[in-house]
Amino acid sequence: MSQKQPNIVFIMSDDHAAHAMSCYGSEINETPNLDRIADEGMRFDNCFCTNSICAPSRAAIMTGQYNHMNGVKTLGDGFDGRQPNVQKIMQDHNYQTAIIGKWHLGHGGNNDPTGFDYWNVLPDQGDYHNPPMYEMGQEKQYEGYVTDIITDLSMDWIDNRNEDQPFMLMCHHKAPHRPWEPDEKHAHMYEDLDIPEPVTFNDDYSNRSQAAKEATMRIDQDLYDIDLKVDPPEGLTPAELKSWKYQRYIKDYLRVVASIDDNVGRLLDYLDEAGLADNTIVVYTSDQGFFLGDHGWYDKRFMYEESLRMPFIVRYPQSVRAGSTTDDFALNVDFAETFLDYAGIDQPSFMQGTSLRPVMEEQTPDDWQTSHYYRYWEHLSEPHKVVAHYGMRTHRYKLIYYYGESLGSSNTLDESREPEWELFDLKEDPYELNNVYGNQAYEETIIELKKELYRLKNDVQDFE
Repeated sequence: MSQKQPNIVFIMSDDHAAHAMSCYGSEINETPNLDRIADEGMRFDNCFCTNSICAPSRAAIMTGQYNHMNGVKTLGDGFDGRQPNVQKIMQDHNYQTAIIGKWHLGHGGNNDPTGFDYWNVLPDQGDYHNPPMYEMGQEKQYEGYVTDIITDLSMDWIDNRNEDQPFMLMCHHKAPHRPWEPDEKHAHMYEDLDIPEPVTFNDDYSNRSQAAKEATMRIDQDLYDIDLKVDPPEGLTPAELKSWKYQRYIKDYLRVVASIDDNVGRLLDYLDEAGLADNTIVVYTSDQGFFLGDHGWYDKRFMYEESLRMPFIVRYPQSVRAGSTTDDFALNVDFAETFLDYAGIDQPSFMQGTSLRPVMEEQTPDDWQTSHYYRYWEHLSEPHKVVAHYGMRTHRYKLIYYYGESLGSSNTLDESREPEWELFDLKEDPYELNNVYGNQAYEETIIELKKELYRLKNDVQDFE
C-alpha cells in the first residue's frame, strides 16, 4: 500500500501574493526555486481563498469546509481540534503526519494541533528571529532565523520518519507576514533599486464603495514605525513620502520572500537527494493574497483580486505534466479533498470542496466550477476596519455585497454600515477601479449574478 500512496509536502507561507512570484509574471522580484515547482509541475492561475484572512483560510484548508461550518470565521475564533480534519483521516489510512511552523489557530487545550504524529509550531504569529516554538505542547527556544529553522526541522522530521509508511508534512512559514524582518543574508537586497509602483498605487477610491474609502490599510497613512523601522527623510512632499514608505515596505517584504525561496530550494534539493522527489506531491501556496501597494494598500481581507488570489503551484512527476498551467477555478476548500484523492481515500461527506486531481491531470470535467463564493466576517476589526461582506466571482464578473453588520461574530465591531454593492467587469476593468453596479447596461447581468450568488450561498449552507 505504501508504494502506491504518494508522500505529500505542503508548503504554505503567510500573505505571499502571487504577483510577488516570477512564475506568475511578477514585475518586482524573482523566485527561481518557487518557479522550479511551476516549471516541473502545474501553475494554477485562478486559485482563490474563501475568506482572505489567516486563521479562517488555514481552517478551510484543514477541514475542506467553509468557515461558518468549521467555526473559524475570524481571527478571534480558535480551531476546535476535536472536529475531523484531513490529517486525522490521513493518519487513519497509513500516513505519518506532521506540521512544522505557523499554526495560528489557537494554543492550548482543544486548540492545539490534532491529527499529527508530530507538531512543532510557533505561538500565535511567531517571531522572525530566535523564535520560541511549541513542540508537542512543550515550549522550546530556537536560535536563528525562523524560515531557516522551519525548513531544518521539516527535513529532520522526514529524515527520522518511518520509511515503511507514506507521509504528509505541512511546512508552514511565518514569512512574509508583517512586520517583514529579513535575515542578514537578504537584508541589503534591492538597496540600490527602486521597486516599480503598481498601476493602482494612487487609487482615489472614486466610483467605489464607502468600504474601500474607509479601510485603514493605506501605505501613506497606516504603516507603523515597526513596519518602516527608520524615520523618513525631512522635507518630503506627501507624494514623495508615500513613495518612500512604499519602498521601505516592499523591499523588506521581498527580502523575506527571498528567504522563503532559498529555503524552498533547500527542501526541493533534499527531496531529490533522498530519492523522494518522484513519489512526492509538492505544493506551494499562501493562506491568501496581499496588497503590495495595489490600490495604495497593504494587507488583505477585501474580495479584490490581489487579496483574493492565492498562488498555487504543484509538482508530482507521476501525474502532473511539467510546465502545465490552468485557468480553471481552484479554492482553498479543495485542497484537503485533493490530498485524499491522491492517497486513495474517499472524500468524507462533511467536506465541501472538490478534488483538484482531474484539473492537475488536465482532464477537467465539463461541469467544473465556474463561480465561487467568498465571505469576510470580521466587520470593522482593528486596525484595518474592513466592512463585512460576501460575494461571488465568475471568470468575467465579480459581485460584492457589503452587508455592514457584525452579526455577533467575534473580533468585530458592533457598529452598522449602510449596505452597498459593487460589480466589476474583469474583462473591461481588470484593476477593479470602476464599480458598474448602477450601470443600466449591466442590469440583466446583475440579476443573473445575484441568482448565482444566492445559489452558491445556499449550496455551502451559509444561511446567516
